[in-house]
Amino acid sequence: MSAPILTKDPVVKDRRPRRPRAGAPHLPDGEFGKNLRRNITAHGFLIGAVLCFAFFSWYPIVREFLLAFQKTEDGNVSWVGWDNFVTVWNDPAFGQAWRNTLWFTVLALILGFVVPFVTALIINEFRHGQGYLRLLVYLPVMLPPTASVLLFKYLYDPGYGMFNEMLGVFGVPAQQWLQDPDTAMLSVVVASTWMNMGGATLIYLAALQGVPGELYEAAELDGAGLLRKVWHVTVPQTRLILLLMLLMQIIATMQVFIEPFLLTGGAGPEGSTTTVVYLIYQYAFNFNNYGAAAALGLLLLVLLAGFSAVYTRLNRAEQD
Repeated sequence: MSAPILTKDPVVKDRRPRRPRAGAPHLPDGEFGKNLRRNITAHGFLIGAVLCFAFFSWYPIVREFLLAFQKTEDGNVSWVGWDNFVTVWNDPAFGQAWRNTLWFTVLALILGFVVPFVTALIINEFRHGQGYLRLLVYLPVMLPPTASVLLFKYLYDPGYGMFNEMLGVFGVPAQQWLQDPDTAMLSVVVASTWMNMGGATLIYLAALQGVPGELYEAAELDGAGLLRKVWHVTVPQTRLILLLMLLMQIIATMQVFIEPFLLTGGAGPEGSTTTVVYLIYQYAFNFNNYGAAAALGLLLLVLLAGFSAVYTRLNRAEQD
């Protein structure tokens, strides 16, 4: 029996350590060096993200803090201490802007917090077609905010708006939705709720679909109705999501600007829709007083940061 014929020489791997190429960066040896070589690509992406975040988030915060204590005239910057804060505090529109902002936040939480949750409860009951319903609910979020606001401005028109046309069917006289100080803020809240409820609804819906069905079955066996099942099963099971969304919505509504600016021109009738952010806009771009604008923005930042810190502390203490 003849021996097998080898057509190729066996490949022998060179196990000698490779020398680094000329000009290549030298990485440290040991366990740290191995981890660094293994994760160097991830670290590169992370550094890029941190630089972008620092440039577009941290730098504006630091710059705003400095501007709040400075005054710029004819290109000359001077330190003025607390003068910008005194100017903002003595402005007659200061108190009204804060009251309007808080009132908008309260109304937006009543509508913008309850309506998405109820909508998610309704969608969750459908066995078929949930995908189409989710798309329908999220569609307003995909529209440009300016287009959505202008749509509501057309609907609110006192002459040919659809809302007044609907009231006319029932014999109700036409309303001055955006021109009346009593209804201007509520009209802004309704438009804002319709524009932004899609994202919250999908988050609530995802949380609801994670609730075990056995809990509802046990509640039904105990004779619980729809409201009792929602209060004793749904709410406790989605409590963390509800609290997180509450915090996020408070922070977002305290910074409202686009809706009142486009619907009522910002100030609204008798200043009824003047918000803190719109007042910041006026200081910066109408009065060219960037120091006062930065001071008011810093006050808003401190208020929201303090509220977030207190909320986090209370939530952590309750969990412990």
